[in-house]
Amino acid sequence: MTTHTEERAAELRVALADGLEASGQLTDPTWRKVFETVPRHPYVPEFWALTGEGQRRVTSADPDWLDLVYTDDALATQLTDGVATSSSTAPGLMLTMLQALDVVDGHRVLEIATGTGYNAALLSERLGSHQVVTVEVDPVLARLAGSRLRRSGYTPLVHAGDGREGHPGQAPYDRLIATCGFSTIPAAWLEQVKPAGLIVCPVGWGTVCLVVADDGRAEGRFLPARSYFMAVRDAGTTGTPAHPGRPDATSGRLTGLELAAVAEDEAFRFVLSLVAPDTGFAFERGDDGLVTAVELWGTDGAWARAEDGAVRQAGPRPLWDAVEAAHELYVEHGRPGRERFGVTVTAEGQSIWLDTSSRPVPRAAATA
Repeated sequence: MTTHTEERAAELRVALADGLEASGQLTDPTWRKVFETVPRHPYVPEFWALTGEGQRRVTSADPDWLDLVYTDDALATQLTDGVATSSSTAPGLMLTMLQALDVVDGHRVLEIATGTGYNAALLSERLGSHQVVTVEVDPVLARLAGSRLRRSGYTPLVHAGDGREGHPGQAPYDRLIATCGFSTIPAAWLEQVKPAGLIVCPVGWGTVCLVVADDGRAEGRFLPARSYFMAVRDAGTTGTPAHPGRPDATSGRLTGLELAAVAEDEAFRFVLSLVAPDTGFAFERGDDGLVTAVELWGTDGAWARAEDGAVRQAGPRPLWDAVEAAHELYVEHGRPGRERFGVTVTAEGQSIWLDTSSRPVPRAAATA
């Protein structure tokens, strides 16, 4: 017997699909059918929504729960020490990545970062559960996702483990999709995806689509869409760089770079996420709304703060030097969008490039 909740959820799925199709995010009729078939609400019985007063916990008992589930928004589903460490990705971004994955009947897919299990359900509906393997670092989340998938009628292989290692026991795969953020594509994935297979993975503030070659290397460009994902992490951690406080600066100097150009230009912030990976970022505004300070800090202890035309830096990487070099490259090449950048990955390492692989984009390097 169909319940009122199920009927309402079906209506909301159609309405959301209509909106995503109108915006150009949903372009494949096959994925539209999948999207209308697979419910999202069984995978997010509770989540945290951002409000003007901070984080609000929303459960299925709240009158607006179902409406919020079927918006094109990311839903934080796990907090660790007050920091969101798992979420259900915004449906529009999920569809953008799934369409870029370019699956066909018979393809086997490895998903990295199961999260709630909703994306694995979409893949299972499209390809069949036996064609899908999904890996989640948090064993509690893996168990929850597996249970929710089974209740929804899907039985992909859900493995609790480190997604950076892939899942070699079921390799090779035709496709690999990751739904957490990386600064470097793991070399293990290259060994587990077939030649001519695709890897769709968030890198920095973008998502790259790589083609695996016969020689085991992979190369491809970033998708044009904006993309923000929680960083890959170990179980029990947040994956977020801890702020080092205000360390004693090992260097101080003037800077001519306008702080608003760093803080408010989203396209440049993407470039910055590539040249200064694994870095936290914050900025401050004055009473007039203008940006007065920009601060960066890395997982390696690197730190930089710019304000009043001066910058102080500390740690193994001169982060503000990287900001200035990145902005110079950004302006020099006409403020390029994401789609002009690409990634080449081999067993030996990774390079990021602009327009062509012969024009590498340098990363912030540790000082000698």
